[in-house]
Amino acid sequence: MLTRIDHIGIACHDLDATVEFYRATYGFEVTHTEVNEEQGVREAMLRINGTSDGGASYLQLLEPVREDSAVGKWLAKNGEGVHHIAFGTADVDADAADIREKGVRVLYDEPRRGSMGSRITFLHPKDCHGVLTELVTSAGVESPEH
Repeated sequence: MLTRIDHIGIACHDLDATVEFYRATYGFEVTHTEVNEEQGVREAMLRINGTSDGGASYLQLLEPVREDSAVGKWLAKNGEGVHHIAFGTADVDADAADIREKGVRVLYDEPRRGSMGSRITFLHPKDCHGVLTELVTSAGVESPEH
């Protein structure tokens, strides 16, 4: 069961300048940064608030480290802006399977590693009214069968 909006992913050309904008304009501070080589991005997570299930809501700022990464290609085509929305779940495997059974294409056969050690998968935007949608199980949350 989806429990919250985990994060909104925003593609940008210059991560440092974009972080500074969100810090100076809204007072949001970076709580985590990393380079995800598999996804070809350098990212910063800006925590917006905590939630009763122990999770939080974030803005995820994404700068491609390779032009051929998914975010790099998207940025070249669309420019800076909202890239995806991510919903938190205690069990990404079960929710992805349930959503797949409803006819929505799940982009990964098995969830992959995401930000801060999370487990993630994506849903095809053409099946989600034009919105690239991510499902996220935060690190430290074990799926019932995993």
